[in-house]
Amino acid sequence: EEEEEEESNVLPVPAPHGCWASCIQLIDPTQITNNGKTHISDQIELDDNEAAVSMCFCSFSQRGGESFLCVGTALDLQLMPRSCSSGRIRVYRFVEGGRKFVLEHSTPTDDVPTALHEFQGRLLAGLGTVLRIYDVGKRKLLRKSENKNFLNSITRIHVEGNRIIVGDVSESFVYCRYRRDTNSIHIFADDTVPHWLTASCQLDFDTMCGGDKFGNFYIATLPHTVNESVEDDPTGSRINWFSHGLLNGAPNKLETCANFFTGDIITSMKKTVLVAGGYEVILCSTIGGAIVAFLPISSRSEVEFLSALEMHLRQEKPPLCGRDHLAYRSQYFPVKCVIDGDLCEQFAMLPASKQREISEELDNRTPGEIAKKLEDMRNRIL
Repeated sequence: EEEEEEESNVLPVPAPHGCWASCIQLIDPTQITNNGKTHISDQIELDDNEAAVSMCFCSFSQRGGESFLCVGTALDLQLMPRSCSSGRIRVYRFVEGGRKFVLEHSTPTDDVPTALHEFQGRLLAGLGTVLRIYDVGKRKLLRKSENKNFLNSITRIHVEGNRIIVGDVSESFVYCRYRRDTNSIHIFADDTVPHWLTASCQLDFDTMCGGDKFGNFYIATLPHTVNESVEDDPTGSRINWFSHGLLNGAPNKLETCANFFTGDIITSMKKTVLVAGGYEVILCSTIGGAIVAFLPISSRSEVEFLSALEMHLRQEKPPLCGRDHLAYRSQYFPVKCVIDGDLCEQFAMLPASKQREISEELDNRTPGEIAKKLEDMRNRIL
């Protein structure tokens, strides 16, 4: 018994450099085991040092809209420098009412398939610096179109109609458009500031939200003049001219709407509503375990009120270590169009005399009115 206890306390030996072990699990959330864990309906383990790096659901139009699971894998993957002996895109079909899945076929690729997304009944894959469209075949996926003009490595793909928004590992967002008549993908806009993307979320047709590995939260949008010139182009002559680029970049540039330093790396983000009938927020999670919500403010009076309150609290409630709050939130880029709600929440921690002084300067409000206003802002989210 003592030997068994000692063996259970021994930490597992880490795998050598370049060794991987991956598996694909199909989990049924409606069934719970005796231990209180979710039931695993099916599981497939990958052999031969094969690492799963991306996956998505894809309904191929050639198969009557049947939904397949596409998994991007890499053999002998090396992260730095990024390399692999071979890449694969595995296509799985669901059987037995979706409780099991079987391998339909596997397609070799030239690079690591770091991003997969469904696109108009076909599969859109990011393979290093190549964006490629695949269609399903009997024995493997078939190449249909591609663009090889991306800079580093495609890590994220967002699709809206014929527009494709690509997230590069170190060059922020790149806007593309697919032309069905010529079966080609054209790049027409990119960002002016390089961001090492760790998370992204599409807010609307022209606007993207992202977080980088240095802790920056930012929103970039496409200018209206560029959007009109690209969308109102029946002949396609403008998009052909756009695709030539300028100085190794796209001819059009995105505009930065907001910048904010969170102090932690954002690992995921999503536009969602937390309560029924509530406001839409951008919900983010960080590598340190924090959950951050960004609430859009549409009223000019609320923007002016919260901006003035933030300005007073920067003076009356400085950070404990003595660092300037504005300089902290502008660690890499100047803070823009974002108000620090955590700082505004510290109004209730001020002495009563300071609260009255600040309240008189904010349109002769009372401390209770300011506290009620901050509580209403919280209730919009929760």
